[in-house]
Amino acid sequence: MQPISSGGLLSSVLLLSSYVLPSSALFFYIDQNSPKCFFEELPKDTLVVGKYKAEEYDSHTQKFTEQTSLRIQITVDETFDNDHRVINQQGSNKGRFTFTAADSGEHRICFLATNPSSGSSWFSHPEGVRLHLDLAIGETSEIESKDKDKINDLVQRVKDLNARLHDIKREQVFQREREAEFRDQSESTNTRVVRWTIIQTVVLGATCAWQLSHLRNFFIKQKLT
Repeated sequence: MQPISSGGLLSSVLLLSSYVLPSSALFFYIDQNSPKCFFEELPKDTLVVGKYKAEEYDSHTQKFTEQTSLRIQITVDETFDNDHRVINQQGSNKGRFTFTAADSGEHRICFLATNPSSGSSWFSHPEGVRLHLDLAIGETSEIESKDKDKINDLVQRVKDLNARLHDIKREQVFQREREAEFRDQSESTNTRVVRWTIIQTVVLGATCAWQLSHLRNFFIKQKLT
């Protein structure tokens, strides 16, 4: 393990205190097979959120570039509690980590870079791997804000879908009511048509019977005269 020196401690404290600034773009170097550690005094229930990105030196381009083969191991220990380990996380060359201080006291945050696909002396730069770190202490980071915005957006979409479903359901109920009303009107119209047809038939029958009776009486009178 490679703890920082007293002079480096001051620089690291200033470094860590600057992480809460949204515009800060800070990085440091990790030596081969030797972790870089920082110490931070944290109050109880303090939320710590970090986002990191590791870069390896490319001798061809003579620049630090992202290498997906890099692995970053992150450990957080409570130095005040016999180095009780809070986090032991290994991820890819970039990612994030979060933890909450269970008790007040000094915490040691360490980063170790490894490359399983390379040999023992795989660092091609004297200063090793360059690690970019954004650290937010005591408040949610920009990543969490984005996640919260995404969650809020999903919640809003679910609410919109529920509202749309309610609208569709109301539309279906309205259509069923319209259909029932139209069916009742159709049945009422058909009933009136049948009733009027029966009345017309009765009137027509009565008219025919009266005409036949009148013609019969007429022919009888003609025979008598």
